[in-house]
Amino acid sequence: MCILGIDPGRDKCGVAVLNSAGEIKFQQVIETANLESTIKNLSAQFEIELAILGNGTTHKSAEKILSKFLKIQVVDEKHTTEQARKLFWIKNPPQGWRKFLPTSMQVPPVPVDDIVAEILVRKFLAESEK
Repeated sequence: MCILGIDPGRDKCGVAVLNSAGEIKFQQVIETANLESTIKNLSAQFEIELAILGNGTTHKSAEKILSKFLKIQVVDEKHTTEQARKLFWIKNPPQGWRKFLPTSMQVPPVPVDDIVAEILVRKFLAESEK
């Protein structure tokens, strides 16, 4: 069984699919316009039991789309962008001269919405173990 995490946004959404052991099966930033087709494809590819949706910018419209296919749980995404930036630098250590500059002073060169989606699922998994 897998869990889908979504960080909804006006123009782009972060999407991550993790299994119950926390292994990432899919992770990508997609255009919001492609959300429905992406979710259909992921649902066909993975056995998704639940979607964890961040309560950000456009979560109500994303919830409307997702509810056609999946059971949804909306969660608070407070501070997840900051956490995602830190996790980005752990996964992608700075190279060259950037390694001498503290990562807290750097901005990731790509959107981190997909990492936010991963964090949302990991938070859910951690809370459900309690």
